[in-house]
Amino acid sequence: QVQYVESGGGLVQAGESLRLSCVAPGHTFATPTGWFRQAPGKGRAFVAAVSSDGRTTYYADSVKGRFTIFRGAPQNTVYLQMNSLKPEDTAVYYCGQRAYDADTTSVGDYHYWGQGTQVTVSS
Repeated sequence: QVQYVESGGGLVQAGESLRLSCVAPGHTFATPTGWFRQAPGKGRAFVAAVSSDGRTTYYADSVKGRFTIFRGAPQNTVYLQMNSLKPEDTAVYYCGQRAYDADTTSVGDYHYWGQGTQVTVSS
């Protein structure tokens, strides 16, 4: 079973930046990969996704222009660069991967998940 390890979360002030990493040791992201977040008392929500070849990206409206998802080389790492962070970005962030090579932003269509990393943005 593939293990996904997220890192890079932390406590920052509004306007600052963080870069999240999702690593799958010994595994390559050969299918679409996404970042999702879950705030206290809310369901898991789509944030950003990248196609298997890294050429196509998708973003939630709330993060467009502030967040960037990209694949690393070798292709066992996916990053989420988060700039101009806001208090409403506070959540646990999860890396998810699809079992099939078809792009989607639907949470329910992602099959494999990491344990999450906490991002807290203070005002």
